[in-house]
Amino acid sequence: MKKIIFAWLCMGMMFLSANVSAQNGTIRGTIYDGGTGEPLFGVAVSVVGGQTGAVTDFDGDFEISIAPGTYDLQASFISFNPLNLKEIVVRSGEVTVLDNLKMEEYTSDLETVTITAEAIRTTEAALMTVKRNAPQLVDGISASAFRQIGDGDAASAIKRVTGVSIEGGKYVYIRGLGDRYTKTVLNGMDIPGLDPDRNTIQMDIFPTNIIDNIIVSKSFTSNLPADFTGGVVDIETKDFPEEKTIRISLGAGYNPAMHFNSDFLTASGSKTDFLGFDNGFRDIPTSGVSDIPQFGEVIGNPSGERGQQYQSILRGFNPEFEGSKNRNLGNFSLGFSLGNQLSVGENKLGYNLALTYKNTSEYYRNAAYNLHAKPRESGETALEPLEQSTGNFGLSNVLLGGLAGLAYKTDFSKYKLNLIRLQNGESKVGVFDFVNTNLGAVFEADQYNIEYSQRSLTNLMLSGAHFLSGGDWEVNWKVSPTLSTIDDPDVRVLRFRRPNNTISSEVGLPQRIWRSLEEQNLVGKLDLTRNHSLFGKTARLRFGSAFTHKQREFLIQDFQFSTGNTTFTGDPNEVMKEENLFSENNRNGVRYNPLFIPNNPNSFDANLNNLGLYVHSEFSPFDNLKAIVGLRAEKYEQYYTGSNQTRTIVFDNEKVLDDLDLFPTINLIGSLKETQNIRLSFSRTIARPSFKEMSFAEILDPITGRTFIGALFPETTNGGTEVLWNGQLEATRINNFDLRWEQFLPAGQLFSVSAFYKTFDKPIEMVQFLSDPGAFQPRNVGNGTVAGLELEARKSLAFLYPQFENLFFTFNGTVTSSRIQMSASELRSRRLTAREGQVISSTRDMAGQAPYIINSGLSYNDFVSGVEAGIFYNVQGSTLNYIGFGNRTDTYTVPFHALNVSINKSFGAEEEIQAGLNIQNLLNQSRQEVFRSYGAQDQIFSSLNPGTLVNLNFSYSF
Repeated sequence: MKKIIFAWLCMGMMFLSANVSAQNGTIRGTIYDGGTGEPLFGVAVSVVGGQTGAVTDFDGDFEISIAPGTYDLQASFISFNPLNLKEIVVRSGEVTVLDNLKMEEYTSDLETVTITAEAIRTTEAALMTVKRNAPQLVDGISASAFRQIGDGDAASAIKRVTGVSIEGGKYVYIRGLGDRYTKTVLNGMDIPGLDPDRNTIQMDIFPTNIIDNIIVSKSFTSNLPADFTGGVVDIETKDFPEEKTIRISLGAGYNPAMHFNSDFLTASGSKTDFLGFDNGFRDIPTSGVSDIPQFGEVIGNPSGERGQQYQSILRGFNPEFEGSKNRNLGNFSLGFSLGNQLSVGENKLGYNLALTYKNTSEYYRNAAYNLHAKPRESGETALEPLEQSTGNFGLSNVLLGGLAGLAYKTDFSKYKLNLIRLQNGESKVGVFDFVNTNLGAVFEADQYNIEYSQRSLTNLMLSGAHFLSGGDWEVNWKVSPTLSTIDDPDVRVLRFRRPNNTISSEVGLPQRIWRSLEEQNLVGKLDLTRNHSLFGKTARLRFGSAFTHKQREFLIQDFQFSTGNTTFTGDPNEVMKEENLFSENNRNGVRYNPLFIPNNPNSFDANLNNLGLYVHSEFSPFDNLKAIVGLRAEKYEQYYTGSNQTRTIVFDNEKVLDDLDLFPTINLIGSLKETQNIRLSFSRTIARPSFKEMSFAEILDPITGRTFIGALFPETTNGGTEVLWNGQLEATRINNFDLRWEQFLPAGQLFSVSAFYKTFDKPIEMVQFLSDPGAFQPRNVGNGTVAGLELEARKSLAFLYPQFENLFFTFNGTVTSSRIQMSASELRSRRLTAREGQVISSTRDMAGQAPYIINSGLSYNDFVSGVEAGIFYNVQGSTLNYIGFGNRTDTYTVPFHALNVSINKSFGAEEEIQAGLNIQNLLNQSRQEVFRSYGAQDQIFSSLNPGTLVNLNFSYSF
């Protein structure tokens, strides 16, 4: 009872405080050191001519509650020039925000900087300060740029960052390196995404109005996790919103090639599909059956107990194998966000809430998934088709997300609690023409596919920051548990051989697949910082620890259906009609065979522990030179429980990775001028195999027909005399060298040139599985190197004509050269299958490494009229994807030239209304991968045309 009374009293005090403050207005601001970019702690901010004032806290924040009116402020701090803020307008019940205020160190007698202050949001200029003073190479994009570019989410906007590209519209790649070498963290904390097999988080789930900045670190410091090479993407969310915001957003998208299409393919689903999950409609028929009956044991007695149970399961399968055609709608999205900060006595409470709902559909015509190989005769160069699959499929995707955050700040501490819940459901329904010419089994077939996948993520993050001994010590701690799940219930594939509408093992028997994955993550981190003096200058010593534990359970249950002597007309939905099923009266009817019994390599448990310790020192041994030196140690152990198909290899919590590594790092920053830096860095990092890669799993993608083979599965040929892969996958260790010159100009302009060089010890790449066309396996290949250059420029065109001061040209480009020294078996394989006249070098390109990335654009930003517009171009060079082996040839991506246009307009005195138009893929480019071989014309590996998408966005802030 006392607790209830206390809670009501607290609430009453909060309401009273709110009512009192509603009579006044509030001035909030943040003051930084103009030289270092660090927040200034203890700055006295006073109202000129009055008795009211405040002192900045450890975040550089101050707050003054005062009656409505117009005021002048003065900020004073020892050894800094005073800062005068003129004509601050305060309105009743409103907040005036003064952000990114900079104080310069004392330069002359009582020199004062005077500013006519206005509300400033997070800007590119502020981000330039972060970049200039960061201990490592960083690039990034601010929240203001999200709105200017007009992209609907963070994933679309971040590809404007130097060396960044986006894969699948969601995942970040840095410097052309794939997912294996890129990492995404949230508020500095490692959390998994909706796909836990990826290092990068799905970026399109984050509403831009809760993000302060997205920072991309391209060089390593020892306080960061060591498992990245291209870079770490840190999504920084707001903790204390400057003012109360309530925003509702609406979005709509139209693609002429995809939407309002009467041929759109769908399948029956559950009543909760629109929320991104299945309600049990697709449940497996064997649910609750511990001893699943098989056909072999009941064939002689279908009326017995086991026979009846078998038939009950058989009749429990949904008979639908073919989808239906229904007109689809366009894309639409809804968003709601709420944020504010309150005074609780002498302390502050901040909160953020964001809800997102997206419902999209895509219809791909003439989608192609093919397999080609080199001909047997070395004098022939034209690639021969093995399998060709061309058809149409419809895709429906729902994303439901919620993000909530609380922050509480006292004089010397700050606590944050963040909760993320994501639910994603995706349905695919397709019809394909399938042609097989492999191994003499020549046939044509109609292929029907139905898939549904649901994914969820629940993440909780609790963190604290404490400033001790007047700011000399800083203690930061974070704890973050996460639960990720993936369920693919009732994946279906069926083929009818043409022209007789027959089903056989040669064509491929009908299949039904249930897949499930559950992964639990627990991450903890402790960082301690000691601010002190070294060589007569300010220095900082950091040390700390991080621990990660992950536990995964994975299961695939695969059923195959033999059709007996049943004849069909070509209707996929008749295969499992009652009269065609195995029964007392039809003993040779359609029946199921559980392929996962008695041995299931696709059932495994895995776990890992990773303990990291680091020390990190920032100091200035000379004027205009800053050094950041550190060392990180990580003890990594990964365990596996499972077996191969024949159970000749059985692991029971077997340790499959056991590594202890040291990761040194050195960063040197020389200030050539106040606005120019030159940076030099060296670091050692690592890339480790995932749970899926370190397994016996064989995972089929029914639509593409491709199979992932776990690396523990060894492959031998030549009668078992030559080992092509030994099943011993190892981590990749990388040395990184970086050099950058950068110049920061007024109004957020900049120019920088970078060079980098990386060495890879035993990089992991996807290799085509020789004994099974369409199967791919991760393997360690020969050592490699990557060398590259980066150029970034952001320049106002005012130098051409003064009226062009709001017009900016942006360009960033990355050019790389990669080399892999091939292993003896790969080199021998390539030479044995070389074409006449072809010279086989001992080196080749590195898989996943783009040879170039270009981002360029022209943007216009007029704060007075509220108009922001731009045209942006992005392309990534042809990149090696899958490694050929034997007569299998390499596959490459085809450059995708993305040209996007955006126009945004703000309305209202407080810019409370925003409307935007965004057009993607104006050039109507297709995304393609091709087989490439000496002297041969490129042949399609996969081809999809996403069409041109027009997005309309509207938001209103209360």
